[in-house]
This record gives sequence, structure tokens and C-alpha cells, in this order.
Amino acid sequence: MQQPGFDLESIRDARALLADAILTTPVHELAGPGPGVAFAPGTRPVLKLELFQRTGSFKPRGALLNVLALSPEERARGICAVSGGNHAIATAYAARRLGTHAHIVMPASANPFRAAQCRAWGADVELVPTIHDAFPRADELSRTRGLSLIHPFEGLRTALGTATLGLEFMEQVPDLDAVVVPIGGGGLCAGVSVAVKRVNPACKVFGVEPEGADTMHRSFAAGRPVGIERVATIADSLGAPYALPVSYGLCRGHVDDIVLVDDAALVSAMRFLLEHAKLAVEPAGAASSAALLGPLRERLAGQRVGLIVCGANIDAASFGRLIA
Repeated sequence: MQQPGFDLESIRDARALLADAILTTPVHELAGPGPGVAFAPGTRPVLKLELFQRTGSFKPRGALLNVLALSPEERARGICAVSGGNHAIATAYAARRLGTHAHIVMPASANPFRAAQCRAWGADVELVPTIHDAFPRADELSRTRGLSLIHPFEGLRTALGTATLGLEFMEQVPDLDAVVVPIGGGGLCAGVSVAVKRVNPACKVFGVEPEGADTMHRSFAAGRPVGIERVATIADSLGAPYALPVSYGLCRGHVDDIVLVDDAALVSAMRFLLEHAKLAVEPAGAASSAALLGPLRERLAGQRVGLIVCGANIDAASFGRLIA
């Protein structure tokens, strides 16, 4: 699938526009006796450490591009966002960086650490009962106060931002056989998959979702974007209540398959990354590793596999409870 204005030159232009507002995050090859046993023989996993991005996740790439596209008048009125955490923090950062103000709508279940991070960047935080209530509230703010909604995962500009991560990874590790990408709403996987396929069409792209938030998996099966009645996973960063057309279309056109992991697998992968990569990540940040340790273990045996570690916005107490 070819998307207008979404070639490699466009991705490179987007990266130049972002400049030093984002970092080129490092990569790390997992090796040693532990990984050698945990993964299938001969498998060579390479971590893309996007948890070291500004604000602790990949989200500033898309948020910044969207705010940069606003007119001076729109920026003067302010922006709003819906998120359980990572996009919220990234939007607050983008607002501070680009001279506007952010109003963030978060579900009441959001980790207090993440809400505090938003406030530290100067954003107003409003809590609503559930993520299903958050989107209508943001629409209301946009309609009544003129705030520009910075969507957490939908839109070509958002995907273009995450495509900068994909291109970066392919340039850092040009011989990857496959890339595994966590999916919440699909914005990360949409952009990364386009970049991967533009650079090397033979490189496989696998999405991974929690069983309790499998919107994209269900959408692939239905042949159209669908939603779920209830988000039920510890990976709150991957808890999108529905898929939307742009992110769904890009994933459908560039992702080879989607696999599911349960919460127990996410916790095991968090523990694995702590022990063998010395990384303390949130559940979403462990999703790609959980996929390669589980449903993709034999399927990608002996291959060089890129694993995107998408974020680490979790407080010490929550992390300790999960891996204990």
C-alpha cells in the first residue's frame, strides 16, 4: 500500500523538522547465557531503546509533528489530548517545547506518576471515569474552547512521526529479518511498519497486542477498524478502546501478522529485561520481548529480530508490585 507523501524522503524531512526535540535512541543486542536459553537457538534479538526518548517513550515523535503543524492562532488557543499516560506526557512536553498550553484528559485509573509528569511539564490534567469517557470529553473541549486535539494514535502526521523511529532503527541495524512492534491504537506500528517496508520489503513486521486490548487483531479479522467493550490489561499504554482508519489502514498494508500475549507473559518479559538487559520497563515496553519469548519464539528462530522497547513510564512501587 502506498500512502501519498509518505516515502522515505518524507520520513527524513520529518526527522529533520523534529531536530533536537527528540533523541536518536540507542540499540542493544541481547546476548549471554540467559537470552541464549530463553530465545530459540540462533535467534539474535536487538532492542531499540526508545524508553530513553525524551519523556520516556516514543510518543513525542508524533505529538511534536502534530503541534508543529498548527497555526500560530491554534497554538495560542492551546491543545488537548486523551491518554492513560505516555501520550499525555509527550503532549505536555510538546506544548512546553513549542510555546502552547496542554489540557490532558486521563482515565481515573491512570498511574498517578504519569499524571504528575504531565503537571511537571505544565499541563492541566482532568480525570474522567474511563478511557471510553475521555474521548468525548476531549471532543467537547475542542468544540467549546477551541483546543486542538492531538490524537494519541490516529493520523498520517502521527504515523510519520513514528516512522522516524522505524527508519532510525533500520539504519542502525540494516540486516534485520523481522521487527516486532507493540500495538495500542496502532500509531507506532503504522509508522514503523511503513518505514521498515520502504527500506527493506523482505523484512517482516509483527505487531503484538495484549489479549485484553486486542483492537487491531480484531480489526484485521473483521477487515475494518473495530472497537472493544472493555480494556482489561496491565499494559495500560496499549489499552486503546478502538482502531481508527488511518492507523488501521497503514498497519493492514504493511504488517505481516499480529500476535497476542497475556498479562502473565508481559510480567515475565518485564522480569527478563530487568535481569538480562538491566532495564526497568512498563508492561507495554516489554510487549515485543514477550512476543519473541512466546508466540514468535519458534517462528523467528535463528533470525535477527528487532524488538522495540517503547516506553518505561512506571513508578518504582508499581513496577515492584508487578514483578514481585
